Amino acid sequence: MTDQSLLNEIKALIKSSGPMPVWRYMETCLMHPRYGYYVSRDPLGREGDFTTSPEVSQMFGELLGLWTASVWKQMGSPQSLRLIELGPGRGTMMADALRALRVLPPLYQGLSIHLVEVNPVLRERQSATLSSVRNSITWHDSIDDVPDGPSVILANEYFDVLPIHQMVKRESGWHERVIEIDPNGKLQFGAASEPTPRFDVLLPPLVRAAPVGAVFEWRPDTEIMKLATRVRDQDGAALIIDYGHLRSDAGDTFQAIARHTFTDPLKAPGQADVTAHVDFQALARAAEDVGARVHGPVTQGDFLKRVGIDTRAAALMQKATPEVATDISVALKRLTDSGRSGMGSMFKVLGISEPRLTGLAGLSDLEQAGGN
Repeated sequence: MTDQSLLNEIKALIKSSGPMPVWRYMETCLMHPRYGYYVSRDPLGREGDFTTSPEVSQMFGELLGLWTASVWKQMGSPQSLRLIELGPGRGTMMADALRALRVLPPLYQGLSIHLVEVNPVLRERQSATLSSVRNSITWHDSIDDVPDGPSVILANEYFDVLPIHQMVKRESGWHERVIEIDPNGKLQFGAASEPTPRFDVLLPPLVRAAPVGAVFEWRPDTEIMKLATRVRDQDGAALIIDYGHLRSDAGDTFQAIARHTFTDPLKAPGQADVTAHVDFQALARAAEDVGARVHGPVTQGDFLKRVGIDTRAAALMQKATPEVATDISVALKRLTDSGRSGMGSMFKVLGISEPRLTGLAGLSDLEQAGGN
């Protein structure tokens, strides 16, 4: 039986305060202190609702470890480095990255690990996964709490769950999209009665030219500006990996996933993962606005190939049994292929760094991070 507690609470809020903007609905579904999806469960893996790249293969995290090492060298090999992960899942990616980094003792010994995670269930999983790690590990509710210092920041599937505003184009202008209650007592989409004043002034031309009825999604720049400001001022780089589009455009991507299947985002709030595609052009623009350097974006498939995933897969397959070698080959295809079952073109990779770092591995035509 579906837990109706959050649905009832949302309906009560709408009845008392009026239609709820999509951003607030999304935030409530994910982060409600008692019933929020990301506050109460482990959503990952076969038994969960979705699978992320680090869960597909160890190669993903290992290559991000090597990428971290290449950035550290470009930074001039500082004595200490903060390795920060936003939304670290079960700790799988960090464990794999650290295993790859052990081959570089000068870097490994100067590493402190900082995990930004609000879910207590996942914090426990991360702690168990990383129990053998000798480096200092600290958990934080926000990147604001991470101490200053040279940093490499990893954010895999982090931005897609940050709440979005949706706007609907009408003859009268752009109206905020809202959630309301239909005559049968069910949740439905609607739009604010008045348009948002002068909303189209800052829109990219492509979006401004969208037809009546089009939906445009945007996220506040707060989070990306925090990352960009941090690496600009304190040295380092951030790597953002997520599914989304390379340029700002109209389109409704608000979706819910439960048990690895798409579902109605209004049907069972708090019981499914609600997300929306990431606008990489908007992220890049916001990072450049605060004076950070932007690298990419490129597709995940291109990035992983440039940092040596084919070489790594071949090395692993050489030592593996035929069954395990087949699994490695399947994982390689899933991470890099462009087809429907592949993550290679749907997922994009964006680098942000302090301005002196002119090229980052995998994101330009410069050196690869390695694949030994």
